[in-house]
Amino acid sequence: MTARAAGLPGLHLALEADGDGAHPAARLHSGRPAGAALTPAALRDTALAAEAAGLTLVTYADTPLPPRAGGRTLGRIEAGTRAAYLSGLTDRIGLAPTLHVTTTEPFHLATQLASLDHASRGRAAWVVGAAADAAGLATVGRESVTPEELAREIADVVDTARALWDSWEDDAIVRDVATGRFLDADRVHHIDFEGAAFSVKGPLITPRPPQGQVVVLAPDALDADARADVVLVARDTVPAVAARAATARRNGAPLAFAEVEVVLDAATPAAERLAALDADAERPDTGRLRHVGSSRELVRLLVELAGSVDGVRLHPAVLAVDLPVLAAEVLPALAAAGLHRPPVPGATLRASLGLPRPANRHAAARG
Repeated sequence: MTARAAGLPGLHLALEADGDGAHPAARLHSGRPAGAALTPAALRDTALAAEAAGLTLVTYADTPLPPRAGGRTLGRIEAGTRAAYLSGLTDRIGLAPTLHVTTTEPFHLATQLASLDHASRGRAAWVVGAAADAAGLATVGRESVTPEELAREIADVVDTARALWDSWEDDAIVRDVATGRFLDADRVHHIDFEGAAFSVKGPLITPRPPQGQVVVLAPDALDADARADVVLVARDTVPAVAARAATARRNGAPLAFAEVEVVLDAATPAAERLAALDADAERPDTGRLRHVGSSRELVRLLVELAGSVDGVRLHPAVLAVDLPVLAAEVLPALAAAGLHRPPVPGATLRASLGLPRPANRHAAARG
């Protein structure tokens, strides 16, 4: 069932906002010098523009190794820290960094995301990353990971993070000044997880996140549907997106988002823009839907997708060019059609997505 069928806004809209844009040549067409898109000011401006436009959440890609441009390495703060910086500058948009299960210690990963949820007052999400290339693995002293080992590690890290977020019950903090009792130790639990590649005792050093569980977004290629709140579907046709989204829901995922790359008409027609971008850098085949054309045609595509998915994650070719068009033309058209509603200030991301706040497993077991 889509969100619209459940009586919720017809389409949640997310924005991938790492760097200058989704196209490898985005920097050359952004009008900014190399690395400018990664500065705190640029991060702030993009996040505030996305929030003002009414987007539901913004995601931040990341890699174990920093990006390179023009033959040099660009300094980049990791995605979790970028999201934490933005948590105090925004009040309604969700913030979803990519953290890699293969290169991030699971206990630290769960703590960082719980802290982000507290800092943002319940607007944190996690895009599950699984970098398994030799250079990325070498950053933590690993040599290789088989597909089977990677699948097991993804499952183990997601399960461990969820267990750690539940290691504190909601009422574990007492704050009784009169008696000097601030914590109910019976409501803080060790998880004692033993996996193939790591073990964790717990409990988390951070109280339970405001959302209970941070929203987990998993790319469909990871086959983690049953462990995700949102599956990100990368398919290059609308029927293929619809089929994969239906599979994700059958596997237990509450929501499915389509991945859509966009190159929009601006001062220059979209087709000319894409040709110029492609002339400057080879564009990889990401397997995603791609829209090249007008904002009106993009609205028609999104309306079509609304019949089979709950949301769309947009990947603008060049953020500085495409985001203003999305904000001025696409989102207002969807809102006017009743297919999108901006998040409400102060709402948690789960509330904005129509997801329930999960009960704590320990409290539920106690009855």
